[in-house]
Amino acid sequence: MASLSKFVLGVAAALLTVQIRAAPVPEVPYKYVLAFSIDGMHSSDVEKYTAARPGSNITKLLSTGYEYTNAFTSAPSDSFPGSIAQFTGGSPRTTGIWYDDVWDWTYYPPGSNCTGTPGAEVAYAENLDYNSSLLWSGGIDPGNLPQTLVDGKCVSVYPHSRVQVNTAFEVARAAGLQTAYVDKHPSYEIMNGPSGKGLSVGYFPEIQAVPVTVNDTIAYDELHVQAWLSLIEGKAPLNSSGALNTSAMPSLMGGNFQSVSVAQKTVGYNNDSTSSLSPALIHAFDYVDAALGRIRAKLEQKGYLNDTLIIVASKHGQAPINPRLWTEVDPDALVNATGVPVAFATTDDIGLIWLNDTADIPTAVGNLAKNASELDIQTTISGAQLIAQGFGNSAASSRVPHLIVRPKLGTCFTTSKTKLAEHGGLSDDDRKVACFISNPKLQKMTWSQAVNTTQIAPTILKALGLDPNALEAVLSENTPLLPGFA
Repeated sequence: MASLSKFVLGVAAALLTVQIRAAPVPEVPYKYVLAFSIDGMHSSDVEKYTAARPGSNITKLLSTGYEYTNAFTSAPSDSFPGSIAQFTGGSPRTTGIWYDDVWDWTYYPPGSNCTGTPGAEVAYAENLDYNSSLLWSGGIDPGNLPQTLVDGKCVSVYPHSRVQVNTAFEVARAAGLQTAYVDKHPSYEIMNGPSGKGLSVGYFPEIQAVPVTVNDTIAYDELHVQAWLSLIEGKAPLNSSGALNTSAMPSLMGGNFQSVSVAQKTVGYNNDSTSSLSPALIHAFDYVDAALGRIRAKLEQKGYLNDTLIIVASKHGQAPINPRLWTEVDPDALVNATGVPVAFATTDDIGLIWLNDTADIPTAVGNLAKNASELDIQTTISGAQLIAQGFGNSAASSRVPHLIVRPKLGTCFTTSKTKLAEHGGLSDDDRKVACFISNPKLQKMTWSQAVNTTQIAPTILKALGLDPNALEAVLSENTPLLPGFA
């Protein structure tokens, strides 16, 4: 895969001074919306990068755009709920998407034919592939899917069937528009939404097939960029699923970059007073910045730029930013410390725990409190606290974990000796992400009030001239438009 690195591009970039003032509501509708996640990019990284590179494409986008400097992604901040939030307008309690690896008491293991005792792991990552060592192995192997009973019949559950609410892609398709999405696993067909029909085109090369280095990930990201450039030309990329029914660019496209996330995990920030960008991070940001410039140039060449709203919003951050805070705790120690039988636990810089018996919740919480210092636990959320903090009711939903363990900033429940950061948790480093929107017709604006990336979904529909209230999660959670679009 290292040979792919010939695609790597560099770019220069620039310092941006932002001002806050009242903004006119932009003209709508736009003909196109392109939504990109720079995975791992924090709000603070926007400032650091534009200061380090005084003529960047990011600076150019910000010069005719709206920046939200206090934007928060989903909690938990895993890639799956973070992605779903931006295209449904909902949090995990509403979408039902908590993580890419969870437990469900109503599911059965793959290949079980729904026999035995219900309760199974629901993992939607590279494990679904026919062969995760290949970029392209045929998509999802149905034999790897979890199963459940529907009207007495055992069915395999594709990721899109797991989503409890519709997506912006489905609303766009219902309006006769074309859509496309690009991401890191075939499991990201989840963006189809519960109808299974949200995407005209899906493009999902398997990132697990690529060595975990910055340069190899940049080469992998170039596959995404070439796919977007092809889609702008009105052509579905090779190895994609679905098809375009016209030669026009899809009205709604989305997808992600992985390079920055890998640089954060493998190299991290500089160990100085400001946690400045390391050479590896600058290298990754330079590539992404140049890629955004090429996409913008292609839109301009095709005559689409003025009619396109470009959204850049990270599906997750990465913790910790300060490399001196990184600490590893064995996830088995966390599970054992509960002192009660555990059905399943998902751990990163968070712990999601499902117990065999809900009567054991108080005991588990008490035992974790006794071991909080040893395990670097900041707090354990359960019961009424889950409801009060917006996570949902574990007594009413098989999807909601019984316990959410929040460690101290920088602590990760892992045995890995190669990571320097991770995401999934509840800290600001995990959740406070880059978020800006650009179009040549917009005046440069900055909003410092707190917003959520769930607000992107209704904003997308408003920009396309569609009804934001067509999104079920928007109605359920009363999700507002982003400032400047209301």
